[in-house]
Amino acid sequence: MAYRDMREFLKTLQENNELLEVDRPVNLYLEVSKALKKSYAKEGPAIIFNQNGTKFPLIAGLYSTRKKALLAFESTEEEIFDKVLNGLNNPIEPLNLESNKAPVHEEVILKDDINMNEIPVPTYSEKDGGPFITPGIVVSKDPETGVPDMGHYRFQVMGKDTLSFLAQPFHRFGKNLNKAREMGFNQYEAAIVIGTDPILAYTCQAQVSDTTNDFSVAGGLRGEPVELVKCKTIDVEVPATAEMVIELKIDFNETVMEGPLGEYTGYYTPASEKPVAFISAITHRKDAYVQGLLTGKPTTENHILKQIPFEATFFQMMKERFPTIEKISIPPSGGVSFYVVIAMKPRYAGEARHAILSAMASNIRPKYIIVVDPDIDINNSTDVEWALSFRVLPHRDVVIIDDLPAGPLDPAVGEKEELQNRKMSAMGIDATRAFGEDFAEVADVEGWKDYDFPELDNK
Repeated sequence: MAYRDMREFLKTLQENNELLEVDRPVNLYLEVSKALKKSYAKEGPAIIFNQNGTKFPLIAGLYSTRKKALLAFESTEEEIFDKVLNGLNNPIEPLNLESNKAPVHEEVILKDDINMNEIPVPTYSEKDGGPFITPGIVVSKDPETGVPDMGHYRFQVMGKDTLSFLAQPFHRFGKNLNKAREMGFNQYEAAIVIGTDPILAYTCQAQVSDTTNDFSVAGGLRGEPVELVKCKTIDVEVPATAEMVIELKIDFNETVMEGPLGEYTGYYTPASEKPVAFISAITHRKDAYVQGLLTGKPTTENHILKQIPFEATFFQMMKERFPTIEKISIPPSGGVSFYVVIAMKPRYAGEARHAILSAMASNIRPKYIIVVDPDIDINNSTDVEWALSFRVLPHRDVVIIDDLPAGPLDPAVGEKEELQNRKMSAMGIDATRAFGEDFAEVADVEGWKDYDFPELDNK
């Protein structure tokens, strides 16, 4: 059975010694982020900050380790990839509930009672422009087709009932906003969902088409339908068991300076003019938890959150085109997008280069793609570097393509151009053995993993 909500997942974390409660006062300004960074460095537990200056407990670190990710999927390391791919290939349509049956509508805050200062939203990095909602799942709809999308986007608290945000123009939320603007909308409606069944958060990272109903994808990954309820003031459906939902009306005619924020690249993105989102309602469960998530230099929680669904969906897309691909790694060091390693057995000369070009053209927009033989452990940087050192002739095996769309928030590209105008170059390296040619035999000790060595094994 899938987790019905975040609270069921918290029980599992507690049973596995992966949940820590902090009952002393903790400051939302920078102190929460220090605690989280220290926990991340130790691959530590999720943390509940009970005394944060508001009536709501703040919980963070839910996705901060691979172990927690496997607990979220109720899977093992050996089975996780197949489970995710099976879920992606077998979507399950959501169910709609009546408002009075939805836990997220137990408490409803409207109009003058809305006050974001009463909700624990941390300031994570010293030069951040203010408090940021970082783990919120934005639910929006294609203004033409009505197909819903879920995605993680940052929201800065600008006032008691106003927010601002960054939506990349090539992500679905950004596309929905641009389409609504082109269709003559003055306002656009969306909702921020905070605190959900963990599979919904992982679903947000899946690389799917713009016509995909993300709630159906989540249903497939959960193995049962997502229960939805219509918002109180806007025409958007949200998960009925969420801890909190912030209903928004985005004004196309008003902007504000949003940022900076220490982003997933490990660098600050500068402040710039962004849209204003007016809060029309906040609904939440009784005794709701509010979720936090630290961003910044890898590895932090958002990198672990992205890795499994990014790798699984990218693998599925590439495997359809290149069936001899065996494994794919998109490591946190590259922000889980800028650096990709592919293990495959080329069927013909130049196929590794074909795979490189296909990866460059994907929505992940990697800057570096390395293709290696299947005998290379793609999750071991030393093994990959060994392939680079001894199976590559740079003049023959390196390809550089210029004038490609830039990856999201790449500081090397700079900030002079608008997001949709930024370009970059990308490099691919064919680190497979030269096709059809004899190659030196690998000199390694056979059977060492199975060697019975009690003097060492018992230490």
